[in-house]
Amino acid sequence: MSTSPNPSSLRGFTHNGAPSRVLFGRGSLARVGEEVERLGVHRALVLTTPSQRDQGAELVAALGNLATGQYAGAMMHTPVTVTDDALALLNEAAADGIVALGGGSTTGLAKALAARTGLPQVVVPTTYAGSEVTPVLGETEDGIKRTRSGPGILPETVVYDPALTDGLPVPLSVTSGLNAMAHALEGLYARDGSPIYSVLATEGLRAFRHALPALVCDGGDHEARDLALYGAWLCGTVLGGVGMSVHHKLCHTLGGSLDLPHAETHAIMLPHTIAFVADATRAQLAPATDIFGGSLGGALYDFAASVEAPLRLVDLGVAESDLDRICEMAITAPYWSPRPLDRDAIRDLLQNAWAGHRPVDQGGP
Repeated sequence: MSTSPNPSSLRGFTHNGAPSRVLFGRGSLARVGEEVERLGVHRALVLTTPSQRDQGAELVAALGNLATGQYAGAMMHTPVTVTDDALALLNEAAADGIVALGGGSTTGLAKALAARTGLPQVVVPTTYAGSEVTPVLGETEDGIKRTRSGPGILPETVVYDPALTDGLPVPLSVTSGLNAMAHALEGLYARDGSPIYSVLATEGLRAFRHALPALVCDGGDHEARDLALYGAWLCGTVLGGVGMSVHHKLCHTLGGSLDLPHAETHAIMLPHTIAFVADATRAQLAPATDIFGGSLGGALYDFAASVEAPLRLVDLGVAESDLDRICEMAITAPYWSPRPLDRDAIRDLLQNAWAGHRPVDQGGP
């Protein structure tokens, strides 16, 4: 098994580490107030999605005088209209800090508010999204999702309490985990990657390789929950330090233009996007091949099927007639890719993902 970086990658590289403070462990939720005070915050606005309103209210109560209220309107893909609404409440409440409780939707809203105000953030993840440890913000306006990054977007503190994920439905646990795995897989072949991020990516992928099947067998397995959240932290850290590529470009295009569920979209697309670049990045992806075996795109498809993940875009409501437009949008403003995003190849990739066909590795020079 390959566990060491490729020696050629050690000839010279640049590594930028994220400066977030991380608290990890069961019971860590009780330390949120401590972290709020450490950041000098006296009037924190608590953010959640509508479905986590009650959890947010409990956190507001636990924070006592350190909380100034709650905004429970976070939504997928961070619509600018929602951010504007939350910003109005934040200003009205004279909040001087942000506490986000939830998954990627809530974290995205916290980042959007911090980017506009400079306020510090404490993020408490309840899924495996991983975006809480990245300086990347994706916002949607007029059906287009745009990303930007900067140090003011990165949360100051992340509190990982695996107990908050114990009740996460197994199907969402699976898709959220595959979403996190996408961060690590793209990090392995990123043009601005480093051996350190490759080690983190490999460890994160290995964590999910063990945790997700265990959760499918028993969603109440605390050890598997702890391992999955640990893997999410590692995979998210990788995404926070490297540039995104073809996988994230296609998922952002699909999600932003068609308002698709974020984690499910990533889960379906992952085997196909990795198959697309597999031959062009074989050396970089070798650690992942060691973990999942065989032809990597097909192996990831088989793994996704084994943990009962969704496999077809059509099941998310994507119409076959949407694919040409998605293809055109993706290649018009592409992210960096180790293989050119030619129209025919991307259209074939989308067709296979739409129909749920098992992919074949490709993408050689």
